[in-house]
Amino acid sequence: MGYPAYWLFALILSKQANFCTRFTAAGWSVVKDFLASGRLEQIVTLEPSAAARAECQERGLSTAPLTIRLLRIELDSGVVEVLGTSLLDQQCYPHALFKELYHERWPVEEDYKVMKSRVEVENWSGESVLAIYQDFHAKIFTKNLTAILAHPVQAAVTLASQEKQHRYRTNMTHALSKMKDTVVLLLQRANPLSLLKRLWRLMLKTVEPVRPGRSYPREKRVKRKRFILNYKPLR
Repeated sequence: MGYPAYWLFALILSKQANFCTRFTAAGWSVVKDFLASGRLEQIVTLEPSAAARAECQERGLSTAPLTIRLLRIELDSGVVEVLGTSLLDQQCYPHALFKELYHERWPVEEDYKVMKSRVEVENWSGESVLAIYQDFHAKIFTKNLTAILAHPVQAAVTLASQEKQHRYRTNMTHALSKMKDTVVLLLQRANPLSLLKRLWRLMLKTVEPVRPGRSYPREKRVKRKRFILNYKPLR
């Protein structure tokens, strides 16, 4: 996850759960001091600001200072990240575990990107509560159905690419695009098997290579405008 608000830390801990999140020096002075110290890890205390304290009180959460553990993680690219976690036990959770844990966030971030940019989950067809609920659940259903249908296809794609230079995977962007055109037809037909077979054939043909270790510099872009209700999507 990115950089949540103080109240979210308090909420997670109130559920007897733990967190591990990325911190920036701009957010907390203790993080800035930790980076300057050169240490690999350090136990620190986070003091809530007046605004954070008020928000916690409004949500019925504790306003007590939080004790967390900061860890310096150097990525393969040479970039240094700071992780903050409530997992304080250094014996049970040694520093070496957290680099791989940080890497595990990537599929989650990619899924958020799919939801926001490919599925356009925030692109509502109306402003009423009912319209937003219908749009949200329809898009989640379509995404999940696409993933279910792609699962057996991926097994076939993996088998077919064993002798090739790269491993291949189903192109989910293309699959989602086709599913937008097809999901209503699937629900209307008494026997959708022929339509499902057509979808599977399209997924088998539209694949992309997996190239492990590839990375690109992250570019800061101007935040694009949100979806405008006056202009509806094509489908």
